[in-house]
Amino acid sequence: MPTFVDLSHTVEHGLITYKGLPAPIICDFLSREQSRQHYAPGTEFQIGRIEMVANTGTYLDSPFHRYEDGKDLSELELSSLANVRGKVVRAKGQEGRAVDVSTFDTLDVRGKAVLIHTGWDAHWRTDQYFEGHPFLTRDAAKFLADEGAALVGIDSYNIDDTADLSRPAHSILLRAGIPIVEHMCNLDQLPEFGFRFFAVPVKVKGMGTFPVRAFAIV
Repeated sequence: MPTFVDLSHTVEHGLITYKGLPAPIICDFLSREQSRQHYAPGTEFQIGRIEMVANTGTYLDSPFHRYEDGKDLSELELSSLANVRGKVVRAKGQEGRAVDVSTFDTLDVRGKAVLIHTGWDAHWRTDQYFEGHPFLTRDAAKFLADEGAALVGIDSYNIDDTADLSRPAHSILLRAGIPIVEHMCNLDQLPEFGFRFFAVPVKVKGMGTFPVRAFAIV
């Protein structure tokens, strides 16, 4: 039997994903108690309501997130988001914050979802999560784009160094049409290869980013 590995954080009321962005508001639009007046005795429903920015929880960036002429969520091919051959790259415990091209230069990444395991998800929902996170260098992003990666994910606060306002990893990967998944978790539970990866957002027109239930089948 296949094993399913959940690679997503839970989205909860009040969750801060990215410093400076508001937390989601999750509540009832129609509570079970309120619904009883609309149905037969013993029958009740709940209809929930959520207000959130798109960069909440574990989310996927489409090219439109960075580029006005890039594909938005509704235009992404399912083949780039679901049942993609996966490759985990181990960067946990390396010296320094930067995950550079030397981490990838002997790897075959073409057509694969390349998931960068830094272990930073251990700091999720702590103040440390927002400061000093691992990130992908410009040269590493260029290698992944040039070598034809299908998707790139990371279990860190941002795939870029947030001190670099040009955001080179986002710029290079999204210009190449390669979706990015940030704020992943549980990559330590995956083998380095031999699994299939899934991260499908809601099909929304005119948006570049949205939460996903990222998972792998091993």
